[in-house]
Amino acid sequence: MTESDTPGTARLLPDAVHQSVRPGTALLRLETTHTREGILDGAWWPRSRDIGAELPSLITALTEHLGPVTRVGLDASAWDELPTRLVIGGRVVHIDSFPVGDDTVLITRGDRDYFSLLVVPPDTMPDAARAAMARAVRADNVTGAEQILIDINAGSDTSSPPN
Repeated sequence: MTESDTPGTARLLPDAVHQSVRPGTALLRLETTHTREGILDGAWWPRSRDIGAELPSLITALTEHLGPVTRVGLDASAWDELPTRLVIGGRVVHIDSFPVGDDTVLITRGDRDYFSLLVVPPDTMPDAARAAMARAVRADNVTGAEQILIDINAGSDTSSPPN
């Protein structure tokens, strides 16, 4: 019996995830440790500020690794529009607006299991985005999302995240 087959046992983060959420779209990285000791559990690099277009593929990818996602906390000012819920994969995902800053997304699995992901701005240069994502998923990371983006000097350009 695996952990995911045992009722009441939380699934752990996968041993390695660094993938495009779907070809030609956002990149997702998750911390590569089961201990979850870092400040951030992963990083997400969406292609746009359209949450209706970006969130479904993120939630689908996270569900494969973490199990069902019930809530997402985002800063409304960072997105074009923020609905209160979306139906993704046949499940309702509630969307909460929190003043968490546009550099963080909070993912809730179950009732009380939270994951914090760095959100790399869509217009960030590829090298800077990769550096920010790599730093966010380090198990020994003690730096918050906003500071990571400042430290890597995430600049803007017109290029998109890589496929």
